[in-house]
Amino acid sequence: MTQVNQVEVTPNDKVNLLDFDRQGLRDFFAGIGEKPYRADQVMKWIYHRLEDNFENMTDVGRSLRAKLEATCYVGPPKTMFDKGAADGTHKWLLGMDGGNAVEAVYIPEPTRGTLCVSSQVGCGLNCQFCSTATQGFNRNLATSEIIGQMWVAAKHLGNVTHQNRRITNVVMMGMGEPLLNFDNVVKAMSLMRDDFGFGLASKRVTLSTAGLVPMIDKLSESIDVSLAVSLHAANDELRTELVPLNKRYPIAELVASCLRWLARKPRTSITFEYTLMKGINDQPEHARQLIKLMRRLPNCKVNLIPFNPFPGTRFERSDVEVIRAFQTQLLNAGILTMLRRTRGDDIDAACGQLKGQVLDRTRRQAEFRKRLDEGSAHAA
Repeated sequence: MTQVNQVEVTPNDKVNLLDFDRQGLRDFFAGIGEKPYRADQVMKWIYHRLEDNFENMTDVGRSLRAKLEATCYVGPPKTMFDKGAADGTHKWLLGMDGGNAVEAVYIPEPTRGTLCVSSQVGCGLNCQFCSTATQGFNRNLATSEIIGQMWVAAKHLGNVTHQNRRITNVVMMGMGEPLLNFDNVVKAMSLMRDDFGFGLASKRVTLSTAGLVPMIDKLSESIDVSLAVSLHAANDELRTELVPLNKRYPIAELVASCLRWLARKPRTSITFEYTLMKGINDQPEHARQLIKLMRRLPNCKVNLIPFNPFPGTRFERSDVEVIRAFQTQLLNAGILTMLRRTRGDDIDAACGQLKGQVLDRTRRQAEFRKRLDEGSAHAA
């Protein structure tokens, strides 16, 4: 683990250029009396060369550099500490305002490197099997705080856009529900995709949602990225217990929105994430329900995720033979099914384990700690 000291906070009267997508940055430059193409030059310095010092932007005129230094800054989140796991996974705790912090995780594989990015400080959805949910919720992240996670990771990893890609894929699967921070998330993803930004293809940027139906429709009209849906159960009663949002947008509405997505994007697929929990959603009858549901969604796939435990949870990971049997049942039914290998669990960086520092405005932290205390007292 590497501990990094906090640095001086940039004055609030300066503009953080990480908050702009390409059009926004061009408009800003026009507003300060500069040619819009100058914004493109600066973007390439920021995202291709990961430069945050205007003086080093040598093909930008000296007068413009002085103007930018006086009015702007490039301000990614501050790294509070970072951890590396035995399997090569890396996690950063990134400081936000007022004591809040979020986590971002990099997962290296032989053919790709995936960065898992957070969209909120905490999460307001209270999914029962997720560690982030126990932290409660504070606020949405700004665009600069979202794309800044990628900037920090790219700098640390030596990523070079269009040349040495250490980060080949980004998944909006970290802390928070991305569609509840729609505008800032879409701007950040546009920077991930922009050729003057990080230059990733649409299929390499994935947003994961618990199922906000109207926002799925809006997303399909707003940006070309991949979609993942956190399903975890294929019947409404169980899904509502695990994912309370299902009470507002039940499975039939969620499936309808997914079919609309596929109709708008006929060459794409949707990934359905299914976390397997012992005795909860891992039985043959649950697999049969999932098969029936997936047959309504042609060419889509299921990503099975063994549950990753965290302190205080009532859930357990399914046994290996149960997980394999569940996967085999889906495969035999013709459902494309992947089994996600658990990565980074020795540094609490596995799926569902991200837990930054949240100044909770929902009182959920206090309620969770009370249940922990009551459970400890009962056990004693």
